[in-house]
Amino acid sequence: MPDHTPASITLTSLQDGAKTVQSYRGQVFSAGGAIYLKYEEHGQGPTGEEVTRATVKITPGELKLIRHGTVESSQTFQEGRRLPGYYRAAYASFNLSTQTHSLTMNLDGLSGTARWKYDLYVYDELAGQFDISLHIQEEA
Repeated sequence: MPDHTPASITLTSLQDGAKTVQSYRGQVFSAGGAIYLKYEEHGQGPTGEEVTRATVKITPGELKLIRHGTVESSQTFQEGRRLPGYYRAAYASFNLSTQTHSLTMNLDGLSGTARWKYDLYVYDELAGQFDISLHIQEEA
């Protein structure tokens, strides 16, 4: 079992000129040549407080975001590729794909940053353009 290290996580998203910054406390660890980041997203839904567990898997040249809980989703990012994914929630479910224009990672051990720019397609229709920055700070 890999050692899980506490980490602070900051996700910055830029879409259509609107900037959103989200901060989480989670865990980071390495296994099988990949770095994994786990955290929980909390939000209000029709039944009150809802929790979605998020996992980010980082390997050379690829970043994958998987959510389980109130929201079930999977998105994979590889520079220059359009890759399939999905989104499922209580009142919506659809296939999606991501066309990644750039993906850069600057990691030192379990800390560092990843940044990617992509187009999001829902049912093959462009739904948005995103510029995402992920900052991971390993805590002692």
